[in-house]
This record gives sequence, structure tokens and C-alpha cells, in this order.
Amino acid sequence: MSKSRRDLQIHKTYEALFALEDLREVFRQSLPTGLDKEQENSISETLARLKGIIGDLERGEGRLNENKIGRLEPRTREEEFINIHPIQAAGRLTPEARKAMISYGDGYSACDFCRKPFRLDKISRPPIEEFHQELARFVNMDEARVVPGARRGFQAVTQSILKSGDSVIVSSLAHYTEFLAVEVAGGVVKEVDLDENNLITAEATAQKIEEVREETGTLPALVMIDHFDYQFANEHDVYEIARVAHEYGVPILYNGAYTVGIKPVDGKKIGADFIVGSGHKSMASAAPSGLLATTDEWAPIVFKTTQMTGDLTKRRFGIKEVQNMGCTLMGATLLSMMASFPRVKERTGQWEEEVRKSNYLLEQFLRVEGSRVQSEWPRKHTLSKVDTSDSFDLVAKKHKRRGFFFSDELKERGIVGEFAGATRTWKLNSYGLTWDQIRHTAESFLDIAAKYGLNVA
Repeated sequence: MSKSRRDLQIHKTYEALFALEDLREVFRQSLPTGLDKEQENSISETLARLKGIIGDLERGEGRLNENKIGRLEPRTREEEFINIHPIQAAGRLTPEARKAMISYGDGYSACDFCRKPFRLDKISRPPIEEFHQELARFVNMDEARVVPGARRGFQAVTQSILKSGDSVIVSSLAHYTEFLAVEVAGGVVKEVDLDENNLITAEATAQKIEEVREETGTLPALVMIDHFDYQFANEHDVYEIARVAHEYGVPILYNGAYTVGIKPVDGKKIGADFIVGSGHKSMASAAPSGLLATTDEWAPIVFKTTQMTGDLTKRRFGIKEVQNMGCTLMGATLLSMMASFPRVKERTGQWEEEVRKSNYLLEQFLRVEGSRVQSEWPRKHTLSKVDTSDSFDLVAKKHKRRGFFFSDELKERGIVGEFAGATRTWKLNSYGLTWDQIRHTAESFLDIAAKYGLNVA
């Protein structure tokens, strides 16, 4: 199939989906007793249009329509291209999640059958209560809640356990949202230094705890450590770090934004007091979504219910959890997470294969003389940071498009997601790509290098 035919069929698929939504809207505007004449005519017209679109789709021909949604362009990047964007790979929705988005897109769609005690994690239809229990088992913790992204999980923990001025140990590679979560709770960040391999060790963590105790007279209130950091996706020894933290009696928050949903995570084995995951980054869920899981020891604190009473009405809302503002993911975000979950659980068992694909891709990439992998090597993750200062950037310095030549060449070969214009240091993520897509991407790097006279081993 030619690229132009394939691209047309992709856009015709969107056109057909949008026509079906127009059809759906007619039913939404009709009475339960049936359609009136105008509505029946509208359905007939829309069906005729849909049949025409399907015909074009089957033949791979026809006029290419804009398919704009007001001022919005339809997002066809995942259908038209191989996407190696560093933070989008594991957040691609499954077919089940996309169907859930269509069905549950309305604002409070999860609340159709909300009954007492009127709390999200107690809803049984759809099975949201059961899903929360599954999430806790998934990461081997005692209780779990869905939250609007990992950052809200961090915040729920810090606001629950920090007092003003408390110190929190974080990695020197910590994400900015960890800093903000500490700041909003009135805490102070204390960073653990990296070793020569850009890794956080248990020894360095213990040293930082001692420094905090000597400086402040008290132990830090929390240790927050990423299993794989977002800058290099290097693996840090969370098991030993958790052991050291507990030796000092300090709770540990395991940041699983780049692990929960793509590789097995066992909170009890790690020794985590809190586990935070990202739905839109690693659980094939719509944004913003994530999870916060904890132990029976900490659940009454981080999932504390409100005790406040109105001074005039004497109203109380005791069942509502303070850090969750009562309820969190109330519609399509949550249902996309639930719909993807069976596949997410299954794919964690395929993690080693994903890492093999990542290493193959980068082995081919390294055949371009002057290209380097800045992350630990061989790779233990599908997210990697690379340096092409002595390869593709040499071309960029002389090319009229500068660094954008590389983006142009990749896009011409059906690949997107690298930082546009970046030819020095940049990141890519191969998660979820098929072997055919991996090989095509690898061959594209080599082909571009050869085209511009770079040495290929």
C-alpha cells in the first residue's frame, strides 16, 4: 500500500468516526419515544454520507477533508507515524481505552450510579471500587486511590505528613513536580548527589540523611526516590535505598512514573511506604491520571477523611478524603484507565522484550560514528538519552535547516517525536513499538547518516 493511499485511509477513518458522532448526536437530541421526521431525515443524510466515506476508505481514494473540530486539528500522529516521543510512548491508549473515551466522555459519566457513601472509590457500577482493590494488588500494597497524575500523588503524601520546615530527601535527578509537592507542603528539599555513573546509591542516601540530621537536629520526614529517573532513565537501587531509609525510621515514597504499568512493581518487596504511578505516562490512560498506593500503617493518614463542621449549618462531610478533595477522576480519564488495565497487567510481563528492542535500536544507532548513549549502557529501560553532537549535529552546523534537517529527514521516513531541531542531546522512547517498527527506525538513522556522509560501522 502506498503512503498516500494509507494516509488517505487514515483521514477517512477519522472522517467516518466523526460522522458516527454526528449520528450519535441525533439520538441524544431525540425523545425516548422515537425520532421525529426531521431527525429521521438527519439520520438518513448522515448514513448516506457515512456510506460514501466507507466507500472511499475501501477504495483508498476520494477527496481529503480537513476533519477539523472547530479550531482543532485531528491528532493522527499515532496512525501516520512511528512516535518515539520520550514521554508519550507508554501512555498510548489501548483500543479498549479509546472506546471507553467515546462512551464515557461526558463530564460526570462515572457518577451515573453513585450512591451512599457518595465517594468515587465506593462506586460499584461501573466497577470502580473493585478497580481500586485491583490497583492495590497490582503493586502489592494495602490500599490505592486514583489521582490526577503522579504529581497529585506526591502532593497528597507531602501535605499529609510534612510540617513546615521539614526536610525531604530527593534525587539530584528528581522531577520538578517532586520539588513543587514539597514546597506546597512547606517542606525543604535536600538532594542526594549522583555517583560517577549518574546513579543514586543507598550509601549516598544514608550520607544525606546524616547531613540533614546534623544540620537540622532532626531526621528528614520523607525520602522520595525515582526507580528510573526522567532525565536518563537510569535505574536506581530503590531496594537498598528503602532499606537504609527504614533503618533511620524514615518513610519512603517510590516514584514509579516510569515503571508502574510497564514493568512488574512489588511495593512490599521494595519496602515502599508509598507508591506513585502515572496513568498517562505508563498505564495507557488519558491525562491527567495516576495512582497512589500505601500500606495499612499510612492509609489512615494519607487518606484521612474530613473532620470539619460548618459553623452555621453544622454540615459534615466525613466520608470525603481531604487530600483527594472528596473525589478525583470522575469520568473518561478513570474509565480509560480501567479499560486499559487488563492489557497493562499483561504487558508488564513483556518488559524484558521491550528492553531487548530498546537495546537493539540503540546498538544500530551507535553504528553511526560519533553517536553516544548518555544513559547507562546496556539499557535497562526503553527511555534513553542520546548525544549526537559528533554525528548528526556536524551536519546541522552546515545545513540550511540547521538542526531541523534531522526532524525533516525522520518525518520523511515516517518517524516523529524527537525534540524538533535537537541534534546534540535528546531523548527517545521505543516502548510499545513492534519489531518491524524498531527495525524501520534503526534503518532510518543509518540511512540519514549515510545520506550526509557520516561514517557507519
